[in-house]
Amino acid sequence: MNSIYKIPLVLTPQPEGGFTVTSPVLPELVTEGDSPEEIMANVHDAIQATLELYEDLHKPLPANLRQDPSTDPIAFEYLVAER
Repeated sequence: MNSIYKIPLVLTPQPEGGFTVTSPVLPELVTEGDSPEEIMANVHDAIQATLELYEDLHKPLPANLRQDPSTDPIAFEYLVAER
């Protein structure tokens, strides 16, 4: 099974439209998007890149990001846009 990570995200609206996305626990994670669908795709790519960066630098991830679904339930929030 792939690893599961619970990563808090902050969506900051931009004056020109869209959002910048950052994480308070992974400062290297920065992306943007105009729609919820684009944001989710870009966040996925940014998380993968950030995890690879940590691995390449042999830098440990902050505590409690990696979740183990075989031992504990995982609570999460999901971005939903309604028209």
